[in-house]
Amino acid sequence: MSKRKGIILAGGTGSRLSPITLGVSKQLLPVYDKPMIYYPLSTLMLAGITEILIITNKKDKPNFERLLKDGQQIGINIKYAIQDKPEGIPQAFTIGESFIDDSPVTLILGDNLFHGQDLISKLQKCNSLNIGANLFAYPVRDPENYGVAEFNNKGKLINIIEKPKNPKTQYAITGIYFYDNSVIERTKMLKKSVRGEYEITDLNLSYLKDNKLNVELMGRGMAWLDTGNFESLHEASGYIRTLEHRQGLKVGCPEEIAWRMGWIDNKQLSSLAITTSKSGYGEYLINLISKTKAQTQ
Repeated sequence: MSKRKGIILAGGTGSRLSPITLGVSKQLLPVYDKPMIYYPLSTLMLAGITEILIITNKKDKPNFERLLKDGQQIGINIKYAIQDKPEGIPQAFTIGESFIDDSPVTLILGDNLFHGQDLISKLQKCNSLNIGANLFAYPVRDPENYGVAEFNNKGKLINIIEKPKNPKTQYAITGIYFYDNSVIERTKMLKKSVRGEYEITDLNLSYLKDNKLNVELMGRGMAWLDTGNFESLHEASGYIRTLEHRQGLKVGCPEEIAWRMGWIDNKQLSSLAITTSKSGYGEYLINLISKTKAQTQ
């Protein structure tokens, strides 16, 4: 079985954040002290995924390339693809077909932020499962705005309803999806909905119909934030700021993750730190090295 690959879907127009997205991609906007895309990128890296495709539009592609390059500086491999016209989340798998090849794949939405207790273990568990699909469900106060997971009295998933008027549970399906390689053919069999898009819920239901869908529940110690509108973007920035100030640790820091994973060494981390030294971000990276050296002496 080929090693799992990752896709970040960062296309679209960001119309819910207009006018600030008229000049820049939504996924390049700041969430406190980092570009938004750092967070989904970090999530894939924490799962152990090093081969990543970023899908964006033609106008924004040069900006992503300038920010992230080919990923070699943080020990991973990043490629880029163009989404000419957004036609639903599953479109990522047909755009990325040649990139995926014969591998299992994880898709994460470019405006989704995950954090919390047990997140890494849950991600790595899903990464190790190469048959079927694995999703995350998170309790929200407004489930009618999401795809909602429904369970039987034994806790087994029995359905996913897209934006139900009367939700039977509070559990929304989040924006990260782990699939086996059959996702490409399943996507090609989808038909557009009344919205004129291919629906991710329809794709997930195809796995459920074949009894190949598992859902991991995210508990109180975890956070899932969708930063797609003004309020949620502001809330996410406040959340990250509070955590980082309280703990003295950064959330969604790709350089740190690459270093802790052993994908880059102290010298490479120091080199990366120089470019962001004036903002304090680079100082944080240098301190990681000095603290580690102090602990080993």
